[in-house]
Amino acid sequence: MKLKNNIIIFSFLLIIAALSLMTYKIKYLNFPLFQDETVNIWNIEAKITFNARKEQSASISMTLPSKQDGLMIINEESSSANFGYSNSFINGLKKGNWTKREVQGEQVLYYSIDVIKDPFFKVEQKDEIDERIFRKEVSTAFAQASTSLLNSIYEKSANGVSFTSLLIKEFNLKEPSQATTMIKNNFMKTNKQKRDTLVQLIDKMEYKVRTIGALYLKDRQRNIELTHMLEVFYKDKWHLFDINKGEISKNSNIFIWQRGSQYLLDAEGVRNSDVRFSVTKNIVPARSAALSKDVKNQNTLLDFSLFVLPNEAQNTFKLLLLVPLGALVVVIMRVFVGIKTSGTFMPILLSMAFIETQLLPGILMFILVVTIGLVVRSYLSYLNLLLVARISAVLIVVVGIMAFVAILSQKLGLQYATSITFFPIIILAWTIERMSIIWEEDGPKEVLLQGSGSLLVSILAFFAMTNSVLSFITFNFPEVLLAVLGVIILLGRYSGYRLSELYRFKSMVD
Repeated sequence: MKLKNNIIIFSFLLIIAALSLMTYKIKYLNFPLFQDETVNIWNIEAKITFNARKEQSASISMTLPSKQDGLMIINEESSSANFGYSNSFINGLKKGNWTKREVQGEQVLYYSIDVIKDPFFKVEQKDEIDERIFRKEVSTAFAQASTSLLNSIYEKSANGVSFTSLLIKEFNLKEPSQATTMIKNNFMKTNKQKRDTLVQLIDKMEYKVRTIGALYLKDRQRNIELTHMLEVFYKDKWHLFDINKGEISKNSNIFIWQRGSQYLLDAEGVRNSDVRFSVTKNIVPARSAALSKDVKNQNTLLDFSLFVLPNEAQNTFKLLLLVPLGALVVVIMRVFVGIKTSGTFMPILLSMAFIETQLLPGILMFILVVTIGLVVRSYLSYLNLLLVARISAVLIVVVGIMAFVAILSQKLGLQYATSITFFPIIILAWTIERMSIIWEEDGPKEVLLQGSGSLLVSILAFFAMTNSVLSFITFNFPEVLLAVLGVIILLGRYSGYRLSELYRFKSMVD
């Protein structure tokens, strides 16, 4: 009883471990459970244009995006004709730098990144702000109007977030107050001016605020500028605001390119410099996206997975990982159903051969080789050879039969039959030997029974091993083999009636 309990506990531990690993990879590493699952990868391209000055070197520096919650940069690339490119970090900001000694005419530089949504990707948020944008002189009229406006809104707010929401709402009213109208008409003529003025007003109330340049992740956007937004820090978190719509609670469709008041583009030795953006949505397989993300994350679980192997080795394991499924089919059919087979795992090897030869041609070739082999083996039995010599003779005959079938098939134009070489030669030789002995001891009926049983199990194993869903799962989640092992161990303890025995003893019940 104790042994039985240990086996049950061990089997369930294997199954739980397999399911836990699969759940982790699906939920946190975003591995797909099905092959046809896809995800969106957003390609964001910055196009920098400028005109060169005569006999001057060019130096272009652009602020590059930093990490953002829920969005991961999985690839970045710079394209520039004969320009030197390097990255630098200045005051915690990442910069892309293009340089060239001599520049002529109009020039175009490109910088692109691939972004993927990842709800589990988090970045530590800090309350850093850039003081340069805030402390600047203002006119008396602006000071008086802003004081009146801010006092009115302050009384209606509870914190920096609600204050900012009410302030943005005030400037978007159809009939704003006189103070609001004065500020709006004189200091908010463009979206950038509106954003900077809002930031100045919020900072005046001593709330932590910073400017934002962002892009909405919408497909087929071309030659667009950064959308001017702002962020307010409250309760250890930055809250994003659209200057026309108010607070944005879910910003998974917004990619923040620039934070703070630093210039997006610094250009020396050139004129008419400008930067525009394009956004394109690409649909890719979910597994490819998950592996692309791991290049950045370097997850240990994937670092020691089959995906680090060369393609040739991966293709080999795609076939090998199907063998346990065939073994499970054999166990079920022999332990539960009670089907007799010629050899324990001969059906698995046959099903692997059927994968290469296709099912129907494979069955016909198997029957042909075994039939001819039995005829030859019946003659060898009269020679009273020793076992090793007899098996070796059968092996040579099997090779000859396979070569003859392949040549004849080629002459007849049956291309699929040339794949007969995928049949396991040694197993076929032993199968012929075993069936010949059974023929002599139990008669042709038992041979037919075991032969047909082997074919039936191998056909069922073939369908299990060629199922696209199971094939995809076993390769992407090899830990599922732990669950298969646990199930086989549990089945190995079964000692009840088989289905075939219920039919066999049916007359006794009657």
